[in-house]
Amino acid sequence: MANAASIGLKVRDKVVVITGGARGIGLATATALHNLGAKVAIGDVDEVRVKESGAALGLDVYGKLDVTDAHSFSEFLDEVERQLGPIDVLVNNAGIMPVGRIVDEPDAVTRRILDINVYGVILGSKLAAQRMVPRKSGHVINVASLAGELYIVGLATYCASKHAVLAFTDAARLEYHSSGVKFSAVLPTFVNTELVAGTPGMKGFRNAEPAEIADAIVGLIVRPKPRVRITKAAGAMVVSQKFWPRRLAEGLNRLLGGEHVFTDDVDVEKRRAYEARARGED
Repeated sequence: MANAASIGLKVRDKVVVITGGARGIGLATATALHNLGAKVAIGDVDEVRVKESGAALGLDVYGKLDVTDAHSFSEFLDEVERQLGPIDVLVNNAGIMPVGRIVDEPDAVTRRILDINVYGVILGSKLAAQRMVPRKSGHVINVASLAGELYIVGLATYCASKHAVLAFTDAARLEYHSSGVKFSAVLPTFVNTELVAGTPGMKGFRNAEPAEIADAIVGLIVRPKPRVRITKAAGAMVVSQKFWPRRLAEGLNRLLGGEHVFTDDVDVEKRRAYEARARGED
């Protein structure tokens, strides 16, 4: 990435909207961009938490945002543009990751994952593009996951949702490649946020920190490209597996404990609070 002074010049005064901004990757990204002088707005379905986070950061715009509701999303973007100006960057970060085997996944949870992780990203991208295309300027950054290039036991619906985000983002990028509007995808490994509470992680690979994902998003704003993977080690492993025989790749996954990380090895008590919120039970 460019040096700090150069980054600041390219980010300062950009209007950036971040969904799922109350905690985790979203809040880390908001903090990094705010510190660089960007005009940041955060939205989150957790109204109490987003107001606490927004006030603590000293942001001008923050509040409740339900990414599955077109009126809520549109009204939030309108409010941002009224107060901060035309939106330069939308970071579609909101997402959930309930874990467990598909036979145990209630239909309501399946639909909730798809509504938030897929429809919310598509909806936000469309609403942003409708504002950006006429201006011939803007950047939509969709937070996907390395799970979008893998298949993981205990995360079948989550993996499906992130595969969809990658396909959508690539198609939209091609559709608007000459419009001045850019589309990028961020593919984190598992990150030390509440999403991985009570899970042991993959053997031989560390989880990323929210600040690392935030830095990658800042890097995309400074120097746009189609996608970025974090961490480098996990990303390299995922990319290399595409050239391996399927049996070898799946065998390695078993050796690394991949068949149990999100099923048998989950600490249910440590994960209980997150699962309740992700499933809409709290």
